[in-house]
Amino acid sequence: MLNIRQAASTDVAELEAIVADAFGVYLPRMNVKPVPMTADYRALVQAEQVWVAVEDGEILGLIVLVPAVDHLYLDTIAVRRRAQGSGVGRRLLDLAETESTTRSLPAVVLCTNEVMTENLAYYPRHGYTQTHVAQDGDYRRVYFRKLLPQNKPRANEQ
Repeated sequence: MLNIRQAASTDVAELEAIVADAFGVYLPRMNVKPVPMTADYRALVQAEQVWVAVEDGEILGLIVLVPAVDHLYLDTIAVRRRAQGSGVGRRLLDLAETESTTRSLPAVVLCTNEVMTENLAYYPRHGYTQTHVAQDGDYRRVYFRKLLPQNKPRANEQ
């Protein structure tokens, strides 16, 4: 059974390995490392921004969530390649929506690299709408947003 829990400091090496596995496939398409491969997971865990999906004692995926004023930013989602397609990513996306609701934030926002074409198809299938594309240094980022109906601001609150 797949369980999701907050990441612990003892998980850091495993988090880095999962990110390397999941994002390593993109290295031949890019002239730089994907941003998640350069993140400081120890600091993110200490900031309580990382959750892990665990099955039979093994971490299969992770998600990094950063609250902002008007949305929850999904900074990174990574699933071991051998576990992709098994619903781990979907469960982690569900967690993002639950956390957004818990924090009374009206939307989940994320970005992916333009060369990560699998993601460009994945997020719309899960209710995310592309909002814009922007160049950020060496990265051409495609931004997505999912407005959560239960958290939509009322007209007089906008």
